[in-house]
Amino acid sequence: MDESRPEAATAAPQKGTVTQRAIDQIKAMIGEGRLEPGARLPTERDLASQLGISRSSMREAIRALTVLGVLEARHGSGIYVTQLEAGDLLETFGVVADLSRGPRLVELLEVRRILESTATALAAARISADQLAEVEKHLTAMNATDDPEEILSHDLAFHRAIAGAAGNDTMAAILDGLSSRTFRARVWRGYQEEGAFERTRREHAAIHRALVAHDPEAARAAAAAHVGEVEQWLRTQLQP
Repeated sequence: MDESRPEAATAAPQKGTVTQRAIDQIKAMIGEGRLEPGARLPTERDLASQLGISRSSMREAIRALTVLGVLEARHGSGIYVTQLEAGDLLETFGVVADLSRGPRLVELLEVRRILESTATALAAARISADQLAEVEKHLTAMNATDDPEEILSHDLAFHRAIAGAAGNDTMAAILDGLSSRTFRARVWRGYQEEGAFERTRREHAAIHRALVAHDPEAARAAAAAHVGEVEQWLRTQLQP
């Protein structure tokens, strides 16, 4: 996350508060096209007066929307609407995966299984030769090492390359948020202890074969099976 943004703890005003109403009004201005991506906001004083809100509440609203990636502060220049790219707006989504534990993490994996299988099916239909080469590069690197850290790094890159090839930036951003490096590290450690590296390598190879064949349904099934294995592994870890 951009270190110039305020701390995320300031970005959760209670519903119904003046600050929340200010947030809603600014979002409405953007949604209705009165403030376009890249546009400079009126001054804090003018915007507070325009919306009939105190300057302190407006300041809190701007701070919250900055944390969420909707606005950005440019030193000496003012506050601007961002380009509203999905990756920026969903950046804080990854915090959920990093902090979730137990049954909530299983729920996130269920969501990831649905989205990842869909993204992989789309990628099978749309992937270019260059994108396929990128996927193959990370698959080869995963197969060439038993170092969990290296495998983890290439595993993340493998799935990101596939999500990118699906051609849906919003879906790719959500999947990136669900693909917590912290959680994946736990999975790889567990797999290493269980001697399951070969199984997960076979699963990655099945995904790759479906992409090479440009077979969306085979790709969907292979990705669903792969994430499903992780989901099942986590369920066993949660059993008393």
